[in-house]
Amino acid sequence: MYSAIGGNDGLLISTDDEIWTSDDHALEGSATVHAGERVRLSLLSVPPEQLDYDRPAAPESEELDRRLEQTVKWWQGWSSELRFKGPYRPGVLRSAITIKALMNDLTGAVAAAATTSLPESPGGTLNWDYRYSWIRDSFFSARALADIGFEAVADDFRRFVERSSAGNARQLQLMYGIGGERRLTEDELGHLEGYRGAKPVRVGNAAAGQLQLDMYGELLELSWRWHRRGNSPDDDYWRFLAEIVDVAAERWSEPDSGIWEQRDGQKHFVYSKVMCWSALDKGLRLAEECMKKAPERRWKKTRDEIRETVEGEGYDEGRGVFVRAFGEDDLDAALLLLPRVGFVGYEDGRMVRTTDAIREELDDDGLLKRYRTDGDEPEGAFLACSFWLAECLAKQERTKDARAVFDRTLSTGNDLSLFSEEYDTVRGEMLGNFPQGLTHLSHISAAVALAEHRKA
Repeated sequence: MYSAIGGNDGLLISTDDEIWTSDDHALEGSATVHAGERVRLSLLSVPPEQLDYDRPAAPESEELDRRLEQTVKWWQGWSSELRFKGPYRPGVLRSAITIKALMNDLTGAVAAAATTSLPESPGGTLNWDYRYSWIRDSFFSARALADIGFEAVADDFRRFVERSSAGNARQLQLMYGIGGERRLTEDELGHLEGYRGAKPVRVGNAAAGQLQLDMYGELLELSWRWHRRGNSPDDDYWRFLAEIVDVAAERWSEPDSGIWEQRDGQKHFVYSKVMCWSALDKGLRLAEECMKKAPERRWKKTRDEIRETVEGEGYDEGRGVFVRAFGEDDLDAALLLLPRVGFVGYEDGRMVRTTDAIREELDDDGLLKRYRTDGDEPEGAFLACSFWLAECLAKQERTKDARAVFDRTLSTGNDLSLFSEEYDTVRGEMLGNFPQGLTHLSHISAAVALAEHRKA
C-alpha cells in the first residue's frame, strides 16, 4: 500500500502492511512482527509537483530487501576496521558507528547531534539546534577515532574544517552547516510545540557568531596530531595555520563566550586561555619539526605570557586548584581537558587536586555537571564531562575510581547504547539533543584510557 503527501515537500510512502489516514494531515499504521519476519516501510523524498504529474513507482519488496542487505554488508565491512580490544569493545564500536552515522559522507562534516530543541531542562527554554558541525568536535574526533583505527573518518572531518574555513583564519567560525554553510541564522518556530511542551523550537544557532577562543587551539592540536601520524602541512596550509596562531596570540587576552557558549556575557575562561596557549605551543612545534618559517621569538614570548597569566589569575592558591574563570572561585569540568594539550600533567599535584575538587563540587549522583548554575532552569549532568572525569582518573592511575565513573556514565545510555547530551538523575531520563556526538567521542576516549591502563 502507498500514499503520497504533498505540500512544500513531497513524500511517497509505501509499505507491504496497512496504513490509513487519521485526519487530513496524518497517516497511521500498526503491525505485529514475529522473529524472522519483516514489515517493510519506505519513505521517498519526491518534488511535490511529481506527485501529481509524474509519480515514481514505489520500490518493490525485493528491492528494499536488497538495499537492506547491502547496507548491513557495508556497515560490517566498515566496522571490521576497528582496532580496539578489551571488555569495552562493543560499546566503543557502537559509539564509532554513531559518529559515522552523524557524518555527511559528501563533505566529511559530523553533526553534533541529529536533533534540535530537545530541552536541557524539562519543559524549559534551553532548547538549541545541534544539527551543525563544530570545529571543537574535529579535535575530539581526530583524537578518538584515529586511536581506534578509523583514521579516514577523522581525516574527512579535518579536511571539512579546512575547506569550510576557506583558508582565512580571521573569518573562522566555530561551527558550520554539514554542507559547509556559514549562515546559521537562529529562528524560533512559534507554531510548533516542542518535546513535552518545551518551547521555543529553534532552527539555526546564533552561537555561530560568538567568539570562542578555544577553537584556535583545537585546530592546531588537530594539525599537530595529524603531523605526528605522518601527515605534515604543505606550504599553503602552513600559511593558514600560522595565521591562526597569530590570531590566537592577538586575541588570547580578550574575554569570550567559552566552550559552553555562554549567552549571558563574556568572561576570561581558563580553558579558552589554555587553548590559545596550545595554539602557540603546537604552532612552535610544527614550525620546528616541519622546518616552516614562523615568528618564533614572538610566539614563544606570548606562549609564556599566557602560561604565567593562567597560573596566576586562573589558579586558586588557597585550594591549590585551577578555576573556571579569572577572578572566580567556581570550577568547570572543561578543566579536566588541560592535560590533553600538555599544559599540565595528569599526575601534577595541581591537576590531581583540581580533579578531586571537580568530582566533589560538580557531582550529580555519580555523574558530573559541567558547572554550577544558579538560574531558574537547572541542567542535568553533562555526560561528556562524566567521561572526561573517567579518562582523567584512569590517566592518574586511579583505576577503580575511573571504572566506577565510567560504568555509571554507561548506565545512562538507552537499550541501543546511545547517549544524549545530558541526564536527569532525579527522573532517570535523558536530556538535551540526541544522539550527542561529543558524548560518544568522549566515551571512546575514556574507554581507550581504561584499556591502556589495564594493559600497563
